[in-house]
Amino acid sequence: MNHDIFIKKVRLNCFRESKVPGEFLLQMRCPGGMVDADMLDIVKHISKTWGDGNFHFGTRQTFDICRIKYEDIPAVNKYLKQYIEEVEIEECGVNMASIAGEPAEWDPESGYPTIGARNISACIGDYHCVCADVNTFELARKIEPLIFPSHYHIKINISGCPNDCNKAHFCDFGIIGCAKMEYHPERCIGCGLCAKICKSHATRVLQLNEATGKIEKDPCCCVGCGECTRHCPTSAWTRKSTKFYKVIIGGRTGRQTPRAGKMFLNWATEETIIAVLSNWQKFSAWVMDYKPEYLHGGHLIDRAGYKKFKELMLDGVTLNPECLVAEDVYWHETEYRSNYNVKELSTHHHAGPTEEKK
Repeated sequence: MNHDIFIKKVRLNCFRESKVPGEFLLQMRCPGGMVDADMLDIVKHISKTWGDGNFHFGTRQTFDICRIKYEDIPAVNKYLKQYIEEVEIEECGVNMASIAGEPAEWDPESGYPTIGARNISACIGDYHCVCADVNTFELARKIEPLIFPSHYHIKINISGCPNDCNKAHFCDFGIIGCAKMEYHPERCIGCGLCAKICKSHATRVLQLNEATGKIEKDPCCCVGCGECTRHCPTSAWTRKSTKFYKVIIGGRTGRQTPRAGKMFLNWATEETIIAVLSNWQKFSAWVMDYKPEYLHGGHLIDRAGYKKFKELMLDGVTLNPECLVAEDVYWHETEYRSNYNVKELSTHHHAGPTEEKK
């Protein structure tokens, strides 16, 4: 067949080209990495009918079905209708008839309308893990309507605790669950186990006062991991009921300037996280002059500068009283090429509109 294919259009439809001309990989979104097991029947049918009988768990927790022929894409999209409606619309409340919050036509049998915002990945969180402070996939489902569908690129990882098993430090917008602890000295028997655990597993903020037989805490460096609550034999340490989060921004891998992200917010509540991410589309649109292109969210932050990012992302947001915000961010990148950012002025990127809007 003729393989003169408009690859960009197919990619927007969440199909990735392969090294074999005319064969594609379908990426099925799974926000938070949690889906009803019945959905696996749909994955199996697509894989057996139009793929090669296998599927790959994508690094972003998508169901990746390989070796779909270009001519079979319309049939696959039609079959995807049930999956998209149940996962995106019913579970996450996504408005599929929109792009970046603006009305747009969408045919339920046309598959995904865009690939810009990547699938939100998450660890299993407190749905199972004894270390976790928060329910990760429930938060992912609340965030999904804020970023999808959209042509603006963002990668979001959610980790249930400061162990950061899901690598929130290496994506555009990383969210890490944490907790504030409450000490009940009347229950404390002075065994010092919590201080030993904090010293070996966390940030050494606890110390046993030998004179009083009670624990003293330096609150400035507590990461909210909750290891003290897990190991205390008398429940002298408990988690406060309010769920808190750290937000890490601008982390990335890549060929040019990989780097770990930096903290943007600390001790933010879920309501604050939702309010901040509600501004992502506005921020992205401003930086790119309302002309979406394939560019990671971390690079958008770089173009705008942290101060402008902070201004736009916090616009109209009422922070919870405990929330702390980074005054500035100082990146540390690995530059594979010396003086990578030193180049001709005409090649420098810019942020924001280039002309007056009518």
